[in-house]
Amino acid sequence: MTTTSVTTQTANGVGASPRRPDGTVKVRGEFAYSSDLWHEDMVWGVTLRSPHPYARITGIDLTDALKVPGVHAVLTHEDVPGVNRYGLEHADQPVLASDVVRYQGEPVALVAADHPETARRAMKRIVVSYEELAPVTDSEAAVAGVGPSLHDGGNVVRHVKIRRGPQDAAADVVVSGVYEVGMQDQAFLGPESGLAVPDTEGGVDLYVATQWLHVDQQQIVAALGLPVEKVRLTLGGVGGAFGGREDLSMQVHACLLALHTGKPVKMVYNREESFYGHVHRHPAKMYYEHGATSDGRLVYVRTRLYLDGGAYASSTGAVVANAATLGVGPYKVDSVSVDCWGTYTNNPPCGAMRGFGAVQAAFGYESQMDKLALACGVDPVEIRVRNAMSEGDLMPTGQVVDAEAPVAELLGLVRDKPMPPERPFDLRHMPGGVSNTTHGEGVVRGVGYAVGIKNVCFSEGFDDYSTARVRLQLVGGEPAATVHTAACEVGQGLVTIMQQIVRTELGVDQVTVLPMDTSIGNGGSTSASRQTYVTGGAVQAACAAVRARLLSRFDQRVRVVGGKLVAADGQVVADLVDVLADDVYDETIEWRHRPTSSLDPETGQGSAHVQYAFAAHRAVVDVDTELGLVKVVALDCAQDVGKALNPQAVLGQIQGGSAQGLGLAVMEEIQTSGGKIRNPSFTDYLIPTVLDMPPMSIDVLERPDPHAPYGLRGVGEPPTISSTPAIVAAIRAATGLALTRVPVRPEHLTAT
Repeated sequence: MTTTSVTTQTANGVGASPRRPDGTVKVRGEFAYSSDLWHEDMVWGVTLRSPHPYARITGIDLTDALKVPGVHAVLTHEDVPGVNRYGLEHADQPVLASDVVRYQGEPVALVAADHPETARRAMKRIVVSYEELAPVTDSEAAVAGVGPSLHDGGNVVRHVKIRRGPQDAAADVVVSGVYEVGMQDQAFLGPESGLAVPDTEGGVDLYVATQWLHVDQQQIVAALGLPVEKVRLTLGGVGGAFGGREDLSMQVHACLLALHTGKPVKMVYNREESFYGHVHRHPAKMYYEHGATSDGRLVYVRTRLYLDGGAYASSTGAVVANAATLGVGPYKVDSVSVDCWGTYTNNPPCGAMRGFGAVQAAFGYESQMDKLALACGVDPVEIRVRNAMSEGDLMPTGQVVDAEAPVAELLGLVRDKPMPPERPFDLRHMPGGVSNTTHGEGVVRGVGYAVGIKNVCFSEGFDDYSTARVRLQLVGGEPAATVHTAACEVGQGLVTIMQQIVRTELGVDQVTVLPMDTSIGNGGSTSASRQTYVTGGAVQAACAAVRARLLSRFDQRVRVVGGKLVAADGQVVADLVDVLADDVYDETIEWRHRPTSSLDPETGQGSAHVQYAFAAHRAVVDVDTELGLVKVVALDCAQDVGKALNPQAVLGQIQGGSAQGLGLAVMEEIQTSGGKIRNPSFTDYLIPTVLDMPPMSIDVLERPDPHAPYGLRGVGEPPTISSTPAIVAAIRAATGLALTRVPVRPEHLTAT
C-alpha cells in the first residue's frame, strides 16, 4: 500500500469566494454577539474605575453599596483568590487595584446585582479615598528617567537597538525630521462583553468576545487560583477586534462575580467604558535622519522612536520590536542605526492594534522619503523605486528577504492608475460635504504615495503554532467533515477559509466548523495577520493526515473528485461513500511555521520574522485651505497577497485596513490631557463613515511565498500601514505644509 498526498479542487475551495456562513445573519441583524448572551437566572456585573491617572488608594468603603436592594456582591482586590496580577507578556496589571491606580479607568471594585441599573447605582455608592499623585505623561521624558518609577525597574518596558553597516557613513544629501502619531482606538462596534456561568464543582464556563482563548484562560486561572480544567472558555460572537481584545477586560471580573454569587454573571461595557477598558495604538514620537547620494540612493538611516505604552506593559515589548525592525521601511540601505523604546506612563494602556508598530514607523520613514525626493529633485515614486528592496536583500536585522518582494512593482501599479476625474460641482464631493462649507473656492487637489512593510505571524523565537482537528465521516449518507480549532473568528472570515481548505484538501462540500473553545489545543491569537497562515496550515495538515489514512488502502495514487476516488489515469477507483462506510477518520495536528530567532541585544541582528508583506497606496485629496477640511477623493492600493485564498475577503481586508489608515490620517485620535481621556465617545472620537471612504481601485498581486501554505501572505495589516502616509503626502502636495503629525486636524492646515 502507498500513502497518497493529493489535494483536490471543489467549486467552493481555495481560490473561490463562497458566501460566508455568518454573512446573511449579520446583515439581517440576527447574529448573536457576546452582548446578546442570556441566562435565565443571571445577574449583571459592573466595574468601578479610578477617576485619576495616578493616585494612592487610602481607603475603600463598601457599606452603602451593600445596602442597595438587589445587590448580590461587591468585591475588591481582597476577594481575588489567586494572584492579583495579569498581563499579556508581563503580569504587571492588577485584577483590581489594591494600593495604587496608574491610569484613569483602572478597575477598583466590582458589583453584581439583579439589574444593570441597580448594579450601577450601587457602584456609585462605593466610597474610595485617593491621594492624587503627579502623573508621568511624556514617553521621551520617561526614557530619560524624569519622574517617579511606575513599576519596579523603571519606566522603560523595552529598548531595541539595531546596528548594521558602518556607523560613520556620510552622504551627499541629508534630510531629517521629527514626527508624531496620535493615540488611535480600535473602535470596534461590539463592546467588551461576556457571560460567566459557574458549575456545581467550583469551576466556571466563560462565553466571551476575545482574540486568544487560551491566553485568556491562562491569566484567568492564575487570578482565580483554579486548575486549568476548572475554567473553560468558548468564543462568543465578536463585533470586531483589531488588537483591542488581545488583552483581558471583563474576563476575570465576570468569573470572580459568578463564583462568588453562584449565579451566571453578564457584563457588557457601554461605549465610554470601552474606551477605558481596552488598550489602544501606541502614540509615538520619532526622530529620523536619512542620508543619500545626490541622485537619491539611500546611504544611511538613523532613527530614534519613542512609543508610549501607558500604565501597563501589554504587548509593548513586541510592538517596540516591530517598530524597530521595520523602522527603515521596504528599502535597501547598508548603514542603519535604530533605537526604539517603549515606556510606562500614566496614560491609557496601549498594546496591539492593526499594524502593530509598523504603522507608526511608516509615517516617519515615508514622510522622510518624500522630503528626500524634494531635496534630490526626484519624483516621489521614482525615489522609492530606486531604493526598493527585492528578494535577496537584507533587512536592518541582517535577515535575508527570501521570498518575492515586489515593492517596485506595487509602486508602479498605483502610479499608473488613471487619475480620478475632476468632478462637476456637487456638495457631496466637496470637503465639508452637504454642510455646504464651500462651493469650490479655496479647494486644492494633491496626490501622494506611500509603500509599507509588515511582518506576518509572531516573531523573535516565539513558539507560534495552532491546533486543528479534522473529522471525516458519513452524515446522512453523505461525506461530511468537521473542523475544530480554538482560533478566534473576529469578523475576518476565518470560518469560511477553514471550510475552503477542507473542501480543497478532502474534496467534500459539506464542512462544519465547530464552536471555538478551549477543549482543543491552542489556536494562538487572531492577530499579526497570522490565522490564515498558521491555523490554515494546521487545518491543511490535519486534512492531509485524514486523507493519508483514508487512501492508504489503495496501492496507486488517487484523489477525491466529486465524491469519487479517481486514479491518475482518470479512472474511478471507488465511491467515497463506500470507502468511508461506518469508519470515522479523525486527526488532530499541532502545526508550526518555520522557526524565527531572537534579536542580538547589542546589534539587533537576527532572523526575527517569518514572512514579510507589502502594500502601496496612492491617495488623491481635495483640501479646503480656508477651513482646513479634507476630502479623500481616491485611495488606490496594490498589495501582494501571495495567494488569494478567498479573493472577495482579500478585497474586504484591503478596503477595511485602508479605512482605518484614513481614520488615523485625518480624524482618529484619543486625546489626553494630564493622563485623562478627553473624548471617550463616538461623538468626539471620529471614525470614517461610508461618506468618508472614496472608491478604491485595488490591484491584488499573487507572488507565492514558497515557505507558506498555498504560498499565501497575511493580508489584514499591510493596507493600514501605507494608507496613512499616502493621504498625508497628498495633503502636503496640495498645501505645501510640512505636516509632521497625524491625525492632520483642520488647525494644522489653517495656521499661519
